[in-house]
Amino acid sequence: MLPTENRLRRREDFATAVRRGRRAGSRHLVVHLRSGATDPHAPGESAPLSRAGFVVSKAVGGAVVRNKVKRRLRHLMRERVGLLPPGSLVVVRALPGAGDADHAELARDLDAALRRLLGGGAR
Repeated sequence: MLPTENRLRRREDFATAVRRGRRAGSRHLVVHLRSGATDPHAPGESAPLSRAGFVVSKAVGGAVVRNKVKRRLRHLMRERVGLLPPGSLVVVRALPGAGDADHAELARDLDAALRRLLGGGAR
């Protein structure tokens, strides 16, 4: 599970990542990344944590399917949040086919999208 301090919770943070960040898509996911964004809500002078949020609409499936997809994505991001630059905001949007994808397919899609965003590879 993704720790609470690494989760996006505010609407403004989601909007910042989507509107001002870079985007990379794959078969089941679209990933928005705002690198090194400072967090005005973070106390102290320590390096800001990278945070991730998830958008899973009803187009993905019913409530059970949507929650399953969110749980899988949170688990996958827990393993990858340390690879992000400090202060990054990430929004992972599940596309309609994500409900039928297994854990390995979601992992491949997330890795490919993050690789393009972090490595600056071709879209």
